[in-house]
Amino acid sequence: MIIVRYTAALAGAVLLAAAWPAPPARAAAICEVRSGPGTAALVELYTSEGCSSCPPADRRLRALRSQLPAGALVVPVGLHVTYWDGLGWHDPFAQPAFDARQRALLDQRRARVAYTPQFFVNGDELRDWQGMLTATIQRINARPAAASIALKTTSATGPEGGLRLDVLARLADPHAAGKLYVAVTESGLSSQVRRGENRGVSLHHDDTARFWLGPVAFTLGQAEVHRNLALPPQWRRKSLQALAFVQDDDAHVLQAVDTATCTTPIAHAGRLP
Repeated sequence: MIIVRYTAALAGAVLLAAAWPAPPARAAAICEVRSGPGTAALVELYTSEGCSSCPPADRRLRALRSQLPAGALVVPVGLHVTYWDGLGWHDPFAQPAFDARQRALLDQRRARVAYTPQFFVNGDELRDWQGMLTATIQRINARPAAASIALKTTSATGPEGGLRLDVLARLADPHAAGKLYVAVTESGLSSQVRRGENRGVSLHHDDTARFWLGPVAFTLGQAEVHRNLALPPQWRRKSLQALAFVQDDDAHVLQAVDTATCTTPIAHAGRLP
């Protein structure tokens, strides 16, 4: 279960959760979500627009929420890697940070081969993503959460308004070690590929990582992020979501949450009681 409520809000009003810093004194929209007692499944897809075998995996990620049973807890994210960029088509959504994230997960599992499409669920590779993705997510959801996360986004109105990210994460065991990550994703993206293996193909992407922050270390079982993010003009505010997740030192994800449960975009969400 994820606890959420959304309403239009005026930044500068009295906040009931004193842990959050006061937002700017200007019109804004606020979304707050908190993870529940079950463990959400973080589904990471490493992909590239230069990879001819990636479109089916991209479609799987796009349809993931609608194909899961009601009540499933899932946080999907598509991470476009750069190592295909020299083979005919430069992926406009690729970032070196995503290459590094994929490599770090493989290093933790003592695996050597990074490839696309490659799925990881809560830090572990899932090769049979066509057949086992739903069952894997359900199995993870049945585990009691080893961490909790409160994620808040404050989106200022106006064409130049930025996005503030506030995250508070706690470990169930305050003596355990962990790392916090925060990301912003965009859905409804598309490209007309003109070169490479997907030449002539129109590609569509949802939950595509645009901004990535982490790792942030825990101190005495707690980690926080407070970040003001300027939004590039090509990012469509109404298609953005934020996510946060916690992993242990072995890169196993302990909990994850995103703002999808606000049901309306970041620019129209509200705050928790």
